Amino acid sequence: MKTLMMTTAVCLNMATLVFADGHTTGFLDYTVTDDDLIASEFIGMRVYKAEGDVDFASNMVADAQTEWDDIGEINELVISRDGEVLAVIVGVGGFLGIAEKDVALEMSQIGILREADDVDDFFLVIKSSTEALEAAPSFARVMEKAEMAADRAMLAAPTVARDGYVTTERSDLTADMLTGARVYGVSDEDVGEIGSLLLDDDGTIGRAVIDVGGFLGFGEKQIAVTFDELTVLREDGGDDVQVYIDASQEGLEAQPAYVNP
Repeated sequence: MKTLMMTTAVCLNMATLVFADGHTTGFLDYTVTDDDLIASEFIGMRVYKAEGDVDFASNMVADAQTEWDDIGEINELVISRDGEVLAVIVGVGGFLGIAEKDVALEMSQIGILREADDVDDFFLVIKSSTEALEAAPSFARVMEKAEMAADRAMLAAPTVARDGYVTTERSDLTADMLTGARVYGVSDEDVGEIGSLLLDDDGTIGRAVIDVGGFLGFGEKQIAVTFDELTVLREDGGDDVQVYIDASQEGLEAQPAYVNP
């Protein structure tokens, strides 16, 4: 799904250019070279941290990766409508006690080192200290405040209890916990996923945008709901969350769509 999201962004950009220029689409007669990166392979690759000097202009020496720290993997690419890679999102988790989080890097910060004995094999390396990674801000899909549809009927938060989970107040939740969390109906049917969060005027998380329906990331409808309509259970002693709403998938699809301003 992550790869599909990136592909969609690229296709949207291509469509914008075509309509703006007013001509039909031209297709490339293109052959991939050893210097190219394929998105489906790039997303999911492991990322290593080196604190010493690294010569990115040369092939790496044999077993050089044993001196590096495996810090996580590439989860996503953020692409502008002009086709520029704005950020590479790396999931950092469990490294030397660093809490799990996504961090954003510029593409230029990621060095590509090819194996000396196998140029088809390469490693992604960043220069960073452990302290810098710990201090790096978390990346989360948090959008600006948007007004709710005036004609949308508010839902009542359901009363739900599940073994191993406790009801959690909004103040005890973070964007990392909520973004990407599955949303369930009261009978545990999967009705969607929290795709992004909306901020109130005071900067706190006020609403959740639920991605409902679709197939493999396509055709989803976004519905914005308040946290007063949700019941969030958090794993007792952990960070896993389960989000519940008193609605079926069909009921949510019938709600007015959220449009990002």
